[in-house]
Amino acid sequence: MKCYSTVLPEVKIIEPAVYEDSRGFFLETWNFAQYVQAGITANFVQDNLSLSSKGVLRGLHYQQPNPQGKLIYVLQGEVFDVAVDIRYGSPTFGQWVGVLLSALNRRQLYIPEGFAHGFCAVSDTVLFAYKCTAFYSPASEKGVCWNDPGLNITWPVSEPILSDKDKQYRCLSEIAREDLIKYE
Repeated sequence: MKCYSTVLPEVKIIEPAVYEDSRGFFLETWNFAQYVQAGITANFVQDNLSLSSKGVLRGLHYQQPNPQGKLIYVLQGEVFDVAVDIRYGSPTFGQWVGVLLSALNRRQLYIPEGFAHGFCAVSDTVLFAYKCTAFYSPASEKGVCWNDPGLNITWPVSEPILSDKDKQYRCLSEIAREDLIKYE
């Protein structure tokens, strides 16, 4: 397994070891000891799976309180996956990183607590899996608008398919400090 830091040092790209032959392939999607060795000490408590069609954009989501760290990977298709630092007081506050994740490249993305997360399906269908460090809490659910001009994220679509909830989110600069996560 290889682990790389991104421009947001806490956000990591993981390339699992893949064992491939004429029958197909095998890889470990999670091995506590190997991830701890790579500096990822997260305690995952929930796994999620979503299916999306091309042009669907989900996010930018976070929870406060009860922030979630996530380990993300794609089982089918391809996504443009984004993490945004929303930790008030962080030296990288408001900065983002975008990574192409696909069933073909088999990359994973680790996003720790304190980051908003979103993704856009760029293939016809996407089967998207992720582990979370906190349980989903509807009362804690929050978000940042996907097209926040202050973030200037270069999404692969200009008119994505959004949920009604995701259409309502505000720009990061309009969100009260108590609704963000404090940098420590």
